[in-house]
Amino acid sequence: DQRYDLGRIGVVGGDSALARGQADTILSTKPTHLLGLILEAKAARMEKNETRARKADARLLAAEPAERAGGLKEYLLHKNDIDAALTAARSTRQ
Repeated sequence: DQRYDLGRIGVVGGDSALARGQADTILSTKPTHLLGLILEAKAARMEKNETRARKADARLLAAEPAERAGGLKEYLLHKNDIDAALTAARSTRQ
């Protein structure tokens, strides 16, 4: 949760390296972690790498059912962020 918060500071502050670094750290521990995938997509878009962003979006959509079923506390705390990212990921697939 703290790594996601730090990554979000990077996103808001325009520091894609910070966002990407936090995403990489989260995903190195758990490759399907929704918050890590959200940061990965955001960092990629900040870096104008739409291919990488779409891959992260696809991974997010694939991982979401099982990850949400796990009931991690940070998923409840960041429910709005997750829902918004899922909506955005679905819209870019069309």
